[in-house]
Amino acid sequence: MAAVAANPSATAEDPEPQREAVPGLESQWRQIENGESGPERPLRAGESWFLVEQHWYRQWEVYVQGGEQDSSTFPGCINNAKLFEDQINWCLKKGLVEGEDYVLLPSAAWHFLVGWYGLEQGQPPIECKVVELRGTQKVDVYPVELLLVQHSDMGTPHSAQFSQIDSIDLVLRTAREKFLVRPEKETRLWVKNSQGSFERLCNTRVTVLDAALKSGQLVVMESRSKDGTWPSAQPQAGNKASKEDEDFQGQPGICGLTNLGNTCFMNSALQCLSNVPQLTEYFLKNRYLEELNFCNPLGMKGEIAEAYADLVKQAWSGNHHSIVPQVFKTKVGHFASQFLGYQQHDSQELLSFLLDGLHEDLNRIKKKEYVELCDAAGRPDHEVAQEAWQNHKRRNDSVIVDTFHGLFKSTLVCPDCGNVSVTFDPFCYLSVPLPVSHKRVMEVFFVSMDPRRKPEQHRLVVPKKGKISDLCVALAKHTGVSPERMMVADVFSHRFYKIYQLEESLSGILDRDDIFIYEVSGRSAICENSKEDVVLPIYLRERTPARDYNNSYYGLMLFGHPLLVSVPRDRLSWDSLYHILLYRLSRYVTRPSMDDEDDGNEKGEEEDGHIPKPGHVAAGSSQNLGPEQAGPSSGVPGGRRAPVNNSPGPSHWPPRARRKHLFTLQTVNSNGTSDRSNFNEDTHAQPYIAIDWEPEMKKRYYNEVEAEGYVKHDCVGYVLKKAPVRLRECIELFTNKETLEKENPWFCPSCKQQQLATKKLDLWKLPETLIIHLKRFSYSRFSREKLDTLVEFPLRDLDFSEFVKAQNESASEVYKYDLIAVSNHYGGLRDGHYTTFACNKDSGQWHYFDDSTVLPVNENQIESKAAYVLFYQRQDVARRAQPQPDSSDPPAPPACGQPPNSEFMDVN
Repeated sequence: MAAVAANPSATAEDPEPQREAVPGLESQWRQIENGESGPERPLRAGESWFLVEQHWYRQWEVYVQGGEQDSSTFPGCINNAKLFEDQINWCLKKGLVEGEDYVLLPSAAWHFLVGWYGLEQGQPPIECKVVELRGTQKVDVYPVELLLVQHSDMGTPHSAQFSQIDSIDLVLRTAREKFLVRPEKETRLWVKNSQGSFERLCNTRVTVLDAALKSGQLVVMESRSKDGTWPSAQPQAGNKASKEDEDFQGQPGICGLTNLGNTCFMNSALQCLSNVPQLTEYFLKNRYLEELNFCNPLGMKGEIAEAYADLVKQAWSGNHHSIVPQVFKTKVGHFASQFLGYQQHDSQELLSFLLDGLHEDLNRIKKKEYVELCDAAGRPDHEVAQEAWQNHKRRNDSVIVDTFHGLFKSTLVCPDCGNVSVTFDPFCYLSVPLPVSHKRVMEVFFVSMDPRRKPEQHRLVVPKKGKISDLCVALAKHTGVSPERMMVADVFSHRFYKIYQLEESLSGILDRDDIFIYEVSGRSAICENSKEDVVLPIYLRERTPARDYNNSYYGLMLFGHPLLVSVPRDRLSWDSLYHILLYRLSRYVTRPSMDDEDDGNEKGEEEDGHIPKPGHVAAGSSQNLGPEQAGPSSGVPGGRRAPVNNSPGPSHWPPRARRKHLFTLQTVNSNGTSDRSNFNEDTHAQPYIAIDWEPEMKKRYYNEVEAEGYVKHDCVGYVLKKAPVRLRECIELFTNKETLEKENPWFCPSCKQQQLATKKLDLWKLPETLIIHLKRFSYSRFSREKLDTLVEFPLRDLDFSEFVKAQNESASEVYKYDLIAVSNHYGGLRDGHYTTFACNKDSGQWHYFDDSTVLPVNENQIESKAAYVLFYQRQDVARRAQPQPDSSDPPAPPACGQPPNSEFMDVN
């Protein structure tokens, strides 16, 4: 840039030559024209060149080439007056052309000439910088002239000139000087583009050229408000709320977050992170500004870090009851599409993304080098661990690493050759398992063969990895019915989704499935060649008029609950089956009265024409009866124990001469939707029988209320008690030795094969702030559940000394931690709510954060079944962070103590 120096002979690079040591004319020519200092030498980016008026320079050339020092061609002092607009502001004229109006000389040549001939009194040197444009060096003769304004006063611009290689930081510093901004005030820049909109100048380390700033552009300097907000980020609709908070002055950090719609998971994670003292101080003291990494391909261009910094500054300003994290939510959704929209998510997943995003946005390593991972190869553990940590820091160095990262020791042992592999891996948090019960509670409905007994609802305790036979054995203890006389089925949408075999696993049954267990005769089977009783699946259907052109077609709709009925093989006829079914339905199907028997013979014959021949009924086996996954049905619930009638059958009814048929029978497919007689099927397949009702007959003889009735067995009130576990037990489980699963084998470098090795994780290096994630959500192929076990965790003095392998006996406090925050989850898998307990770093008081609501709480309320993510701070870090009080100052509150306060919220 064309610089105006206070001393005309001042130099930017070389010391000023002495005037008295003027060489001869020939020597002057060689030094200026032919040497390294000559105007023809290559340009180098960043160096200074000077403008000399063309006429004076040509006169000097004539003088030195004439060879006479007393010649009348002596040029005199360097005079650049013709290059300036005026002699007050010393601004260059517009449109000057090199070779016609001026020549360019490197710094050394300029200082030689000034030393020999001097510079006209009062004139400043015209210094310009060399810039690189698209790989080509060029002298930046005309600087970029920017118009600087304040956000609060857009109508009063101040002009300032900058070289294209000047940094944006220089532009910001110049604006702060012009507008007399206090040093502690945080500011940022915006530039008005050609479309009339404003863009942030985020990276202050780039040059004016890189930022593509042009002369005449408007640059706006914005100052952060005292409440932590930026004036440009305040929507017009929020002005009223801002005015309400304008006079509010509360405890810094005691600030809620508005729920934007299922964003309680985000609010909980943010409140926990906001109450990590050293991280919050890092942002409040603006140390993050010097470490923003805008060029990291793994980062978010500094946007996540800036958005989080804005939240922290607002929350800790003490000027807000609650704030709206809309900008932060938008940024998160932009960089992590899984968090787009307003679906419920996991607070730990959001926390994991946020820690990684902050780390990459604040990574001090601008260019990551390739680091090869090395195995221990028999070396001492401390040597390998130190190497692994140094390699990690060569690529990852940020406040997140300083605060949250620790080191694992991972030991793998090959089961074949015994080869031992030891590696050390960094971690950001511990995901510890909870001790899981090997028992499972299942609700089933027992359907007795005695038609007088209503279905019974039972709650059974069975092994989690048990079989269907275990379920029958558990039910037999309640009912007195032998397990051999039970068949288990999954009922879905009035039909059998699946009829289970005794050897099948219980893991295929979900908690939401409707499981019915039917009593069958002791000699029942589903094998066609067996001489035992045949078990027939029975569906109930109702004829419903379907809209057709001639109204002649009748549809059939399933209703009620299906049955599994044992039929003696020697009574496998349609007439016998009709009476057997009529008996099984007798609790909720009434017999026709004598007045209804008049047309019985005629009606019966008519209906007999619609009943298929008995030969179409064939016994078989049934496997999975439906393609889709079972879901909740409108099924019956179950019942109390009642006496078992071991002699069911129509023979118990008084004989009737001609009974009116209440329904017809039809063989159907497994879904109960199609008649099997309409197409060719394997005759060995399990037969399904449908009881078809006419609407009028169903209304008259079928009691729906009684059919839906059930009773609860005493065991339904049973609750599987879960004993509380200690956090120490969870950590022990985490560090236990385990065998790798088949899906995740390890390649042994010794025997060159994939092996199911034994793996053991140990803690080697612990971070300043330790995050412990309790794995309450359990997912498997067939089941999903939330473990609501109470985990007992200490608020103070959590000691890790027995778990850390790299012992430091001189500093035992590096293994002791105090609790500072807890993320809670209430509810189940499909729905739930997240809240936070956090200890304020300034007051030491615990508070309960429930979205926009914040209330103080007692310490004895923090431990609960809802605890999900725990934040612990190392005790030596907490002591370092506490300021040393003067003797006249009152004693500081404890790190996470409980100051006197009569207003506490009961969150339980």
